[in-house]
Amino acid sequence: SEAADRLGLMHYIEGMRLITVLELVAPTPNENVTVTNTEFNNVPVRLYLPRRPPDGLRRAMVYFHGGGWCLGDAGMKSYDHISQRISNELNAVVVSVNYRLAPEHRFPVPFEDAYSATKFFLQSKVLSQYRVHPARVCVAGDSAGGNLAAAVAQQLLEDPEVKTKLKAQILLYPALQALDLDLPSYRDNENKPLLPRSLTVRFWSEYFTSDPALREAMASNRHVPAESGHLLQLVNWSRLLPAEMRRAHVYGGPAFGSAALAQRYPGFLDPRASPLLASDARLQRLPPAYILTCEHDVLRDDGAMYAERLRAAGVPVTHHHAKDAFHGAMMFVLWPFELAVGHRLLGTYMGWLNDNL
Repeated sequence: SEAADRLGLMHYIEGMRLITVLELVAPTPNENVTVTNTEFNNVPVRLYLPRRPPDGLRRAMVYFHGGGWCLGDAGMKSYDHISQRISNELNAVVVSVNYRLAPEHRFPVPFEDAYSATKFFLQSKVLSQYRVHPARVCVAGDSAGGNLAAAVAQQLLEDPEVKTKLKAQILLYPALQALDLDLPSYRDNENKPLLPRSLTVRFWSEYFTSDPALREAMASNRHVPAESGHLLQLVNWSRLLPAEMRRAHVYGGPAFGSAALAQRYPGFLDPRASPLLASDARLQRLPPAYILTCEHDVLRDDGAMYAERLRAAGVPVTHHHAKDAFHGAMMFVLWPFELAVGHRLLGTYMGWLNDNL
């Protein structure tokens, strides 16, 4: 992808998307679950409905796939497999959202699509149509999808038109802030597989613009303007991370960057893109959270800091930290990319859902 981009043959992200295309599967119903592609408020979704009759009203999940806001699809094999399992084993309705992607559709479009589909589903008449209990609905997502799930959960609090309250939010190795890209987890896992620091920076910057000036500023951690410096306390890892994650790392804080750059691309300072920037007053109104972090992941500290801030705000949090796992590990549950750690993480996640949704 990088070579094709430099040669002008295709955009870097277009090359990366070939992975998505190779992994796509058609919506295929089975004896346990019906699977259909449809639209909720003009946003494409893949809908999973259990075939067995409900014992009362069903549970439901609105899911947002990962892929750095640029890649991914609800129809990728791993996402489809896990959605079918949740629908069947938990007798739950699963709405897996195909929000529009950057670079064609930059922030806030992916968030707006995720929010629009969720808000549509949460209408009383829609929940009734699918026989869903209004007090047993959660949002969930992995990586960039975890970012969207956290942002959607926050935004729902501010919407007077939404009467349904979420039962839970599930954030699987989420990306939650773009202010400090030199956390201990970024240092420890700079060149780890699947999501090295350079690719993380690329995804974050592409979410807002293809202007290399922002990407370069983010790469050197010099993109936050001095006038936004007060926000850094909300992502201060020296205060929010446990000692075992801080280790011997020394906190210096990002160097301040160009005010003009932040004025052109203000999205990274917006809580809808960086949910860790939410105030304590907003956090304390959020539903219980399940947060999965992986030791060998640049995004490890985002999830850990959010867990700490939510707990401090009085929100019940289950923080599952997998010391032997890497970014995306829970998707490795199908041959030929099948790993014991993937099955273990999925089992723990589904157990929590069964007990708490």
